[in-house]
Amino acid sequence: MANLLTDRAFWVNYWESKKGLAVKLPADYLFHNQLADIIKKDNVKTAIELGGFPGYYAIFLKKYFKLDVTLLDYFVHPPVVKELLEKNDLTDADIHIIETDLFNYTPTQQYDLVLSCGLIEHFTDTADIINRHIAFVKPGGTLFITLPNFKAVNGWFQKNFDKENYDKHNIDSMNPELLKSICEKAGLKEVKAGYFGKFSVWLENESQKSTGVRLFKKLVWLSGKVFTKVIPFESKSLSPYIILEARK
Repeated sequence: MANLLTDRAFWVNYWESKKGLAVKLPADYLFHNQLADIIKKDNVKTAIELGGFPGYYAIFLKKYFKLDVTLLDYFVHPPVVKELLEKNDLTDADIHIIETDLFNYTPTQQYDLVLSCGLIEHFTDTADIINRHIAFVKPGGTLFITLPNFKAVNGWFQKNFDKENYDKHNIDSMNPELLKSICEKAGLKEVKAGYFGKFSVWLENESQKSTGVRLFKKLVWLSGKVFTKVIPFESKSLSPYIILEARK
């Protein structure tokens, strides 16, 4: 898996460092409008979240849209998923889980909606990982991928104050035109790729950072929010996310 910028140990440490993973997901969860539009327009019944442990989007789609959902990841810690399900008034029976290495797995079924949020940027070969997503999409189905935009202010923040995390990301993948061209080459239709969100910055495990870094981050966050409220637009320089959507 030379294509991968992380390994299992990285994700075990990453998730074990997280506290309060079991949260009640709101109806206006990030990207809710985009997902709602896809589900309504395409009459989506089945969905799979790739690389999504602990399953926030799979659980969100089950909770608010009653979809038949599956979570696939190569690291799944069942107690965390169970606690998250219970927090959202769901049970183990409400979600299918596949714990496997995506690079050694052949899909046994295809889905109306295939999504990942914050996955493809951890691989060096962007076309390869996107094509692995496409293999799960049934004809007429939709591919929905989001990733952070570290070419924006948030990327500068990550590079300077969390270089270890920054280096786990393929910055070259954060290019809407590249993502669009990969999907078009794969034969997908109605391909859309662009920046999302006015402004945001974040740090992994922020509580472990120095007081100075946390104060500076808050200042940058507040300044960016004020600026983008006055001049509200999405752009390469400021938007924290990129969204890719396409139909098979």
